[in-house]
Amino acid sequence: MSAVDTHHDEHHAPPASSIKRWLFTTNHKDLGTLYLWFALIMFFIGGAMALIIRLELFQPGLQFVDPSFFNQMTTMHALIMIFGAVMPAFVGLANWMVPMMIGAPDMALPRMNNWSFWIMPAAIGLLLSTLFMESGGPAGGWTMYPPLVLQGGDSFAFFIFSVHFMGISSIMGSINIVATILNMRAPGMTLLKMPLFVWTWLITAFLLIAVIPVLAGAVTMLLTDRFFGTSFFNAAGGGDPVLYQHIFWFFGHPEVYILILPAFGVISEIIPTFARKRLFGYASMVYATASIAFLSFIVWAHHMFTVGMPLAGELFFMFSTMMIAVPTGVKVFNWIATMWRGAMTFETPMLFALGFVVMFTIGGFSGLMLAITPADIQYHDSYFVVAHFHYVLVPGAIYSLMAAAYYWLPKWTGHMYDEKLGQWHFWLSTIFVNLLFFPMHFVGLAGMPRRIPDYNLQFADMNALASVGAFGFGFTQILFVYIIVKAVRGGEKATDQVWDGADGLEWTVPSPAPYHTFDTPPDVK
Repeated sequence: MSAVDTHHDEHHAPPASSIKRWLFTTNHKDLGTLYLWFALIMFFIGGAMALIIRLELFQPGLQFVDPSFFNQMTTMHALIMIFGAVMPAFVGLANWMVPMMIGAPDMALPRMNNWSFWIMPAAIGLLLSTLFMESGGPAGGWTMYPPLVLQGGDSFAFFIFSVHFMGISSIMGSINIVATILNMRAPGMTLLKMPLFVWTWLITAFLLIAVIPVLAGAVTMLLTDRFFGTSFFNAAGGGDPVLYQHIFWFFGHPEVYILILPAFGVISEIIPTFARKRLFGYASMVYATASIAFLSFIVWAHHMFTVGMPLAGELFFMFSTMMIAVPTGVKVFNWIATMWRGAMTFETPMLFALGFVVMFTIGGFSGLMLAITPADIQYHDSYFVVAHFHYVLVPGAIYSLMAAAYYWLPKWTGHMYDEKLGQWHFWLSTIFVNLLFFPMHFVGLAGMPRRIPDYNLQFADMNALASVGAFGFGFTQILFVYIIVKAVRGGEKATDQVWDGADGLEWTVPSPAPYHTFDTPPDVK
């Protein structure tokens, strides 16, 4: 019996060995599945925290939660969504797809793959446990700025420890991805023949390896300031709180590209499929991705235009930030050029990909506004910033994950999802996500500060709209789970030409070389 057969037999094993299988698996597909389910659960936990925030902000005045708990929710929502939902989901996609896309039998380091996954639930468990401690969870914002974040009691140490654990998990996953891509490509697959999703993950993995240790250093210094009497960030002891901001954002800005580069890879796989054309400008897409990664290291202080930097520093960070618009614009142009005169069909993955392109571009434009130093001094710490990064991360990163789930579900499960329900999911999500985040531009420009549980009466109408959008978007995602579970449990069988097009429409141009068909290692006689 071959290794492939035994793997399929395990599905019918008794429950005890089934638990053992998931606990000790080193199979890249199993681990990809674990990452994706874990990320989905975290998406709902982080989303519930966002709904608590929006419930409190539905009307002015303090209604439902204590201000300190409100601050804990804003902090935890961001940490759970970034480290618990988006990053593990993209690692799950990498685990599933990268070995198949490059023709490798598995990841290079399968046992480390298992370990790096199981560290993640432990880390998130530590983080969530702080909410049940006497002093409550962290309440200094996800950026953990001192001296605000140092107010927490014992929970602070658990919080720092969980950040270290999440970082260890990310670094191990990244080393594994780099080792796999550089060492295990099928014969003849040069770097510039790799699918774009593989390229974006290779670059993302290098970013993670470079910046996670910087975050680890910053939070360790916070820990020693809190418990060991050091004064790295304490002005009274000769330290400088602004130093923390420099260290944090040297991690934090590449981090936002870690959250979006794999999304670019996903969209670059989906749009050519449904336009039935090769991706326009493959090499320029690779170089644009590398340029974005390089530039992400030299723009960190655009988060700090209000700290009193020298003029030369403000000018440097303003211009270098604007430069990122160039490779990003190249990507958007190439996606549009790929669709130009293509034989397009609009199945659910393509709808999410198109939603991504349009709404990510809105987020990009507001980012350009924030890059302008004198304007940013007005926008800084207002709801305009919240609108900006949520347009990049929700219809950006989250939409690309949903597009990927619909696109690859037939490959993962052998079943088609319910197309009509998928379309409902897209349109409801899109209506509600814009109702949720678009009004935030207006209240932000009018002067509403972020991270506050109460606000001036003039902002009431827009906040009510945003809260309705939040609950609508949140409950629409239950439909997403239903569609996935329904597809996993059965349904129409997927064919090997699952995305051949509506009504059996043939490719209108010669299709790209079949890089993606290495489901099993070839038989060696």
